[in-house]
Amino acid sequence: AQRVKLAAELAKRGTGHTIYLLDEPTTGLHFEDVRRLLVVLSRLVDQGNTVLVIEHNLEVIKTADWIIDMGPEGGDGGGEVVAQGTPESVAKVKASYTGRFLQPLLKK
Repeated sequence: AQRVKLAAELAKRGTGHTIYLLDEPTTGLHFEDVRRLLVVLSRLVDQGNTVLVIEHNLEVIKTADWIIDMGPEGGDGGGEVVAQGTPESVAKVKASYTGRFLQPLLKK
């Protein structure tokens, strides 16, 4: 349903002043489709829109302009901001599980 709504929204003429909030948009997508989605999201940002993505896919996270990493655990063990910043700065935060797994991807 989210993808249908996104497709319908993208078909509209943009004003460059839209906030898009996507909750795990890559779930169930093939790697090539994830790449295509990232191109579309990047284009939206280039047009002056704001894109907020809730995501666990590190390939998506590493392309973010700004990350807010919540944790340190999930559920009752989480809910705190563990790290925030660029992917490179989050990767340096020892308390960030996301940062630890992001480090090797940023070296590629």
